[in-house]
Parts: sequence; C-alpha cells; structure tokens
Amino acid sequence: MAHIAIIGAGITGVTTAYSLLSRGHNVTVLDRHPHAAMETSFANGGQLSASNAEVWNSWSTVLKGLRYMLQGDAPLLLNPRPSWHKYSWLAEFMWQISNYRSNTIATVQLAIEARKRLCAIAEREGIDFDLENRGILHIYRDKASFDHASDVNVLLNEGGLDRCPVTPEEMKSIEPTLNAQYYGGFFTPSDATGDIHKFTRGLASVCSRLGGRFVHNVDVRSIVDEGASKRLIWSPMRMDTGNSRTFENMHVDAVVICAGVASREFGAMLGDRLNVYPVKGYSITVHLEDQASQDAAPWVSLLDDSAKIVTSRLGPDRFRVAGTAEFNGMNRDIRVDRIQPLVNWTRRQFPSVSTAQVVPWCR
Repeated sequence: MAHIAIIGAGITGVTTAYSLLSRGHNVTVLDRHPHAAMETSFANGGQLSASNAEVWNSWSTVLKGLRYMLQGDAPLLLNPRPSWHKYSWLAEFMWQISNYRSNTIATVQLAIEARKRLCAIAEREGIDFDLENRGILHIYRDKASFDHASDVNVLLNEGGLDRCPVTPEEMKSIEPTLNAQYYGGFFTPSDATGDIHKFTRGLASVCSRLGGRFVHNVDVRSIVDEGASKRLIWSPMRMDTGNSRTFENMHVDAVVICAGVASREFGAMLGDRLNVYPVKGYSITVHLEDQASQDAAPWVSLLDDSAKIVTSRLGPDRFRVAGTAEFNGMNRDIRVDRIQPLVNWTRRQFPSVSTAQVVPWCR
C-alpha cells in the first residue's frame, strides 16, 4: 500500500486519514499545532448542517455586501484595501454567480452525504462529541426574507433535503425558549449539532490506534515532486523562537493537502493553483453555569437569517453562538466590536441566559 502524507490535522485532514487507514494505506499527518483541530475545527458553529448549503455566489449576496460596508457591526465585512489575491478571488466568485442554482444543489447533496458519514464514523468508533439530533430551525423576521428562503428551499428539496416551512406557533413548539416575534421559519429535522473539536480529537486517537502517525509542531517548508515520490521538508516549531534551523525530510507516494487557507501555498509547491481566500468568522461559547441559564438556552440549533448567526447546544452547560464574516486577509485578531454583536444577540434573544462567562474565538 502507499505511504500518504496529509498536511493539516483539522476535521478534513483527520477524516481523510481515517478513510485512507481504513483502506490499508500508511498515513502520516503533519500539523503546525501541538494537537489536532486547533484552528477552524476548534470552536466553529457546531452545525452538522445540510440546510445551510445555499452557496454565496448570488447577486443578493453582492448587494448585501455593498450595503454592509457602511456598517461597522455588519455580519459581512470586506476590507477594500487592494490585494491581487483578494480581487482575483472575488472575480472568480462573481464568475460563478451564473452557476448559483447547480452549485447549490450539488452542495446540499455533498452536505447530506458528509453529515451521514460523520455520524456513521462517530457511532462506529464510539466518539462522544455532544451530538444532538434535534434538527436545525431557520428563523425569519419578515416576509421578504421568508420568501427568499422559500425559493432556496426548492433547490434544497431538489438536492434531497427534508426541509419544510413552519409557522411561528410551530417554531415555538419546536424550540420553547424562543420569545421574539418571527414571520416564520424552516425546519430541517435531519440536521444535527456537535462539538467538532471533540469529534476530530477523538477520531485522531482512533487513527493513531489504526497505525496512523501524527507529527505535530512542525512547519512544512517545501514539497518537492520527484516523479514517483514526493519529498516533504519541514522544521520543528519552537515555542521560544517560532522555528528551529533544523530540517527533516520524508519521502511519500502522495500528498493530500487539507490545510485550510494555507492550502493555496502548499498547492503552489506542486504546481497547482488553489484560489482559496480566508473568510474570518467569530464565535462565543457561553458557559451555562447555573440552572436558570441551562433551562433558558435552546437545545434546537438556530440560524437567525437577519443577523446571520447560528447556535448550537454543546451538552448541558455550553451554548455556542457563531456568526459574522470578514474578508480581511490572514488576520486572527479577536476584535471586541465583532464579538459584542454575538453577546448582544444572546442577551436579546435569551435574556435569562447569563453571559458572565463567555469565551470568544475567531477562525
């Protein structure tokens, strides 16, 4: 069997490792962090969601983005500072608007299959990751947004998703903690939520038991195509100086790049063009430390269309709230003005939930 290197130990890299190990291959996973799932897989929205598969490539998204540029707390922000990478990506984004319909249908089909496989792996390997099979409820505050959602729902249904409209009364029955007034919603009972960080860490342990090798705290410097094999050159990361001057080599039969936004750089080393641009998002994890907060926080996952915010209940004592998107290059600063709208939203929608213990994060 082949020896395959995987760059990146997030959920994509670790699930790829598991699949290859299950087929009998030798697998080495390299990551710059000391543990698996320390970047985008660490504290994201937590939705195992096929109902959010509508692609962004549409004129309505473009128009919203232009309006949002004048709002400091808007859910979508674009830094207009010129950058060839940014504007070449935006050009390709615009080019795909004509494929909005086919891309949305294809995306929902992929999402349904991915959700099914992830849950099957967790059950087969006994991975506890706070899975909640309670569905996802999309909530809309006005007729215009609900009507748009109805149009999108036609495409999602065509892709095989069981998503249906619900009245405000039905919404309250689905999630009794809802207090605000809504025009209507859409409910997807087959969707779920879970702590993807816990899932990925658990699956990484399974991969190690299956013989997979994880090399952490390394900086992959280059990938050299030598015809029949690929040579990876990396240096160990050091906490005091960043990187050491020592280098190590490894020859493999193939390389799989699962490095998120860094995939563009690694792909270029092999002559591949991967026009991936970072979109920065934020989340907060609200620790439900008292019984009143635990009772007041929703168990059903929510997506508030107007605020572009999603929620997940991660066990009895954690409530994840995620949202906002920034096109601002490689920037990992946690901005208070971007976290505060998530806290404010939580306080407005669920006033009995204490926000005394809130952990912010960005990806």
